[in-house]
Amino acid sequence: MDHSPFLEDIRQNIRLRGYSIRTEKSYLYWIKAFILFKNKTHPSLMGAPEVTQFLSFLANQRHVAVNTQKVALNALAFLYQKYLHQNLGDLGFSLATKQRQLPVVLTPEEVSRILSLLSPEPALIIRILYGSGLRISECLRLRVQDVDLDKLSITVRDGKGRQDRQTLLSHQCSQQLKARLNQVLAMQKSDNQNGIGPSLPGILSHKYPNAFRQPGWMFWFPSQTVCTHPITGEACRHHLHSSSIRRALSAAVQQAGLFKKVSCHTFRHSFATQLLATGADIRTVQELLGHNDVKTTQIYTHVLGQHYAGVMSPADRL
Repeated sequence: MDHSPFLEDIRQNIRLRGYSIRTEKSYLYWIKAFILFKNKTHPSLMGAPEVTQFLSFLANQRHVAVNTQKVALNALAFLYQKYLHQNLGDLGFSLATKQRQLPVVLTPEEVSRILSLLSPEPALIIRILYGSGLRISECLRLRVQDVDLDKLSITVRDGKGRQDRQTLLSHQCSQQLKARLNQVLAMQKSDNQNGIGPSLPGILSHKYPNAFRQPGWMFWFPSQTVCTHPITGEACRHHLHSSSIRRALSAAVQQAGLFKKVSCHTFRHSFATQLLATGADIRTVQELLGHNDVKTTQIYTHVLGQHYAGVMSPADRL
């Protein structure tokens, strides 16, 4: 079924709309799961009742996380509304509500301890996550043209929600990236001599055949190996895979003797919390993080305890 004409046509439709490869894989996975759940019934013969039944099955039998349930819903909404042009209407279905969990954050001292235990490349990546509030995927996708080393700014292209945004770059990271620039451009030049270069978004390489030779398109954190582009089939060099950074971070956290649950995303949380703690306006933090709703950013005021401003614990009055 992986290569069914129906799923392949959906794949082409997703690519035509410019969705990311990750979104493409995710949507196809859930659409296939939905079809198999209904004994390979064609989606055009089904509708809202079957979608509701599938989402309820995921929640009650598969016990999937709330966010997973939302991704499945987004995939089926795409299938019906954008591909089949069939309005699902009101599903009469409420997604399970996610219990609010306060994000884990690190103190500057803890961040310094972790950085000191990482080798140079993972340390620079983690420093950028902490200093600029990036997600790990956003950091690894950074190209030379996305970073202004003099104005100390980073442009995140096609971030979550398919939006671009700008955020700040620390002076220290800027200096380290300047030292790294010649190294990555030398790698690109060597690749170019073999007729390859950095992987390009979508089918951009067909529109601009020589774009892979332009320094601006080179990744700051290129992979050490060459791969095949998933869309064009051309040989190219992609960016580092996040798994290598996660492994290095996990080892450093353990070595540092920290008992917090630390992931790459923890440094984005810590970025936001530190900005608010030092007096940054919440709207500014919202913009730097790329949150659509300020309510998402307000979770960090709870980490700081600012929602209890002016309230003293009774124990301190004894």
